[in-house]
Amino acid sequence: MAKVEIYTADYCPYCKHAKALFDGKGVAYEEIDVSGDDDARIALVKKAGGLRTVPQIFINDEHIGGFDAVSALDKAGKLDPKLAD
Repeated sequence: MAKVEIYTADYCPYCKHAKALFDGKGVAYEEIDVSGDDDARIALVKKAGGLRTVPQIFINDEHIGGFDAVSALDKAGKLDPKLAD
């Protein structure tokens, strides 16, 4: 199974949607909550190429983007193959 990381914040509804999408597929993920954690936020910005928004999703260290991006991949049938790697 693929390694999935989701950078989140506790106030973010799109983060909840992203986690629900992966939960619905039975995919385990590591959640990194950046709420009030400056070090985690700095790591997110560095890893996501300067992006500060959440969620930011990585599959096998490939930056996918936010909820809209992962949802579009899923609707196009391209998410499951990435998760199978």
